[in-house]
Amino acid sequence: MADLATPTLLLLFLAGGLAGFVDSIAGGGGIITVPALLAVGIPPHQALATNKLQSSCGSLTAAMNYTKRGLMNPRELFTGFFFSFIGAMVGAIVVQHFSAGFLETMIIALLIVLFVYTALSPKLGFEQKPHKINHLCFYTFFGLLLGFYDGFFGPGTGNFWTISLVVLVGLDLKQATAQTKLFNVTSNIVALAVFIYSGLVLWTAGIAMGAGQIIGAYCGSTLVSKRETYFIRIFFLIVVAATIIKLIFERV
Repeated sequence: MADLATPTLLLLFLAGGLAGFVDSIAGGGGIITVPALLAVGIPPHQALATNKLQSSCGSLTAAMNYTKRGLMNPRELFTGFFFSFIGAMVGAIVVQHFSAGFLETMIIALLIVLFVYTALSPKLGFEQKPHKINHLCFYTFFGLLLGFYDGFFGPGTGNFWTISLVVLVGLDLKQATAQTKLFNVTSNIVALAVFIYSGLVLWTAGIAMGAGQIIGAYCGSTLVSKRETYFIRIFFLIVVAATIIKLIFERV
């Protein structure tokens, strides 16, 4: 497609900044960026590919900031990183041959369950608890599953990672939010590499949004490190609700 005009690139930059801020706190930045890319006339598969470029900038920035602030140690999370890598590679290849529409109903239902469960568990994620599943099994299964989903489709990936880490691994919401970004950046970059190989990435749009993502992600991840868990919980519920509404609206 033709080069995008400067006002359009500015709009994408602002959308990237807002998405980076939201995504670094509670996940779900894709509910802002993918519609923004589609709104300026970018075809769906190119929009998904370009979205991986800009989201990689934000998730990498947030992951580095969380590491610097002592909220996670990437070396302890190698299993999740490895299987997210494999899952995302397969998902990004598969999505080029199939429509993602059939996934949407299942994802909406899962997000509604996640929202209700979190809303009805007021103390969920406020403190660390004993893990309910072997770490190797958890990171292997969820790395493959959510890595594949992020490479294939994407919306809600961060939400699923966060709540899984809280419920099954026993992390508090702040730690889970930080660890989620490591797995997000892994699946984002792997999927991006596949899309680049396939020639689907629009670099000008992706770089404009990526610049906004870096600023937004840094601000959001810094805010999380300074705020209490209650703030993260409220933000998380708002983002999950917004994701549900967006997906239902698209189905209707």
